[in-house]
Amino acid sequence: MRKLQMKNDHELVMDYIHGNQASFDELLSRHRSKVFSYILLMVKDQDAAEDIFQDTFIKVIKTLKTGKYTEEGKFLSWVMRIAHNLVIDHFRRTKRMPSVEKGDGEDYDVFAFIKIPDCSPEDKLMKQQTYDRLQKLIEKLPKEQKEVLYMRHYADMSFQEIADQTQVSINTALGRMRYALINLRKLMHEHQMHLMD
Repeated sequence: MRKLQMKNDHELVMDYIHGNQASFDELLSRHRSKVFSYILLMVKDQDAAEDIFQDTFIKVIKTLKTGKYTEEGKFLSWVMRIAHNLVIDHFRRTKRMPSVEKGDGEDYDVFAFIKIPDCSPEDKLMKQQTYDRLQKLIEKLPKEQKEVLYMRHYADMSFQEIADQTQVSINTALGRMRYALINLRKLMHEHQMHLMD
């Protein structure tokens, strides 16, 4: 018998459906960080994020146990879609939908500077401060742009997965990302914020 860690998501899902609780524990362990990080980055509230995370996996378990799961080989995308929908429900309940005017500019990866390994404590502190300021600016983006930016850079989803999850064409998802980067660059310019080289 292969170790659980060696099995892919679909195999683990099938094992769980057939009664192996350890397979679900492995799925949860494998994807907990990515799903929770996405929820927390969207709602900005630890307690709300924990509630949404629990609700997400309650829904996952119910769907698996009732035999309604049909997303072969796309377990994480399916879980992220459930989390995404619950985040939207949360925003609807709390009526928090920020927006900002659209602007012009060029595309670039605003997150590249965060991923530099082996830096001094001072560099880490500066990077964290820049990161915190960047997060505040991201919050000012229109909902659809903020959403695609989080899905791409924090949940590490492909544009096809983002398009599927938000039920838009891949061109629309790409367009939203482009406008998110344009608007973020404009906001950074307005706040005199520069990325570290």
